[in-house]
Amino acid sequence: MQRRATVVGSGPHGLVAAVTLARAGYAVRVLEAADAPGGGARSAELTLPGFRHDVASAVHPATLASPWFRAFGIADRVEWIVPEASFAHPLDDAPAAIAWRSLERTADGLGADGPRWRRLFEPLRDHLADVVEVTSDTLLRVPRHPLALARFGARAAGLGTPSANALLRTEAGRALWAGVAAHAPSRMPSLAGAGAGALLAAHAHAPHGWPLPRGGAQAITDALLADLAAHGGSVECGVRVDDLGALDVGDPRRSDLLFLAGSPRLIETLPDVPPRYLRAVRRFRYGPGVAKVDAALDGPIPWRDEALAAVPTVHVGGSAHEIRTAESQVLSGRMPSRPYVLLTQPSVVDDTRAPAGAAVLWAYVHVPAGSDLDPTEAVLDQLERFAPGVRDRMLAIRSTSAARLAVQNPAAIGGDGLGGALTVRNLLRRPVVSGTPWRTPVRGVYLASSATPPGPSVNGMAGWHAARTAIGDAGGGRPGLSDLFPGGDAPEA
Repeated sequence: MQRRATVVGSGPHGLVAAVTLARAGYAVRVLEAADAPGGGARSAELTLPGFRHDVASAVHPATLASPWFRAFGIADRVEWIVPEASFAHPLDDAPAAIAWRSLERTADGLGADGPRWRRLFEPLRDHLADVVEVTSDTLLRVPRHPLALARFGARAAGLGTPSANALLRTEAGRALWAGVAAHAPSRMPSLAGAGAGALLAAHAHAPHGWPLPRGGAQAITDALLADLAAHGGSVECGVRVDDLGALDVGDPRRSDLLFLAGSPRLIETLPDVPPRYLRAVRRFRYGPGVAKVDAALDGPIPWRDEALAAVPTVHVGGSAHEIRTAESQVLSGRMPSRPYVLLTQPSVVDDTRAPAGAAVLWAYVHVPAGSDLDPTEAVLDQLERFAPGVRDRMLAIRSTSAARLAVQNPAAIGGDGLGGALTVRNLLRRPVVSGTPWRTPVRGVYLASSATPPGPSVNGMAGWHAARTAIGDAGGGRPGLSDLFPGGDAPEA
């Protein structure tokens, strides 16, 4: 009898788990609460016909670098656009600071901080595959590449403490770093935030840079869905699972497997979960929420600094001090008057995203957890500061508050889109302290979301680790990537 597996949630991690299981011979069904699969890796006409927006994830450096996606052959299954500039940061009274894919060009533009920026990120860029392998698993293990971990840890330690002020000394250098470090809300400086920022900065200067899938994030989901269907798997949308006990899954007598690709809190609805495990799941902390703005424009964003016109990702927030202040206020439960805005303008490199001559804008701000704030005015105020007249370009705007996001996505507790607060403690117990945190104490039930290691980003590794662990527990041995994708680019992880 063919073994069966059910995956609750069709985000990238859930679909990676599903594809892994289907290729290993399981009969797989995926249950998705939304009307369409993909979770955060979806694209849709959210404002006007012809304007294609990313629902959540927009730029995907971790996807092209992911061991699982490399083995899967995502570079060949999806058309990728790799811009020359990975990200940029406008300043009030100076030219924008730009992180080019070329580390040398970036250093040349940072003046006195150029050599310092190069010393920080060149070793990570040159050994990025090893750094990715180290950061793609639980931290509670003996690393296969201890030197890569040492390099990465040294930079996180330096940039994540007050000594960071000595590492970068110009306003351009500090602002460029603050913008990338603020992607994940955390105290600034902090070890966890600096680690996330350093990894993103290393990707920025790698050959794959900060790439965008042509047509939007939906292209990644479509590639996963096609492979799942080719191996007999199925996806059922419009199925919201609030009680796992009501599902016809998880019976050990039928060798069924159940994967939770959303919030680990869903396991509370199963009977016979050990109280100690439930207490650990309940103690797992979630972070601030995100509030998002999508806009259709009648033309490109009118940046004061024309160099920004061709950069897909722009960090809008002013000086490093302003960004640190804004993020601190959010973590204290207050909404800053001048928030940090993470913005993408994909239509500057992808002509499929908007009608000819028009543009799409994707932006979010961090807000206190559960906030029902409409972020539109805060985002537009910050944009007007660096792109006067941008309001006049707006054809349509759609905003999503953190509270609304939490309703739409049960895994986004309080609007936290990262699966948990970015702290060192949370990184070590994501969501519990264990060498195999994807395995739960309930036989046949596994966690496969960004609430487990390695955490957020569209790298699929949480889904891979969960599926691989389950296959091994079921007596099938732990497959390697080369077992599932023979002949592919399959680094072992």
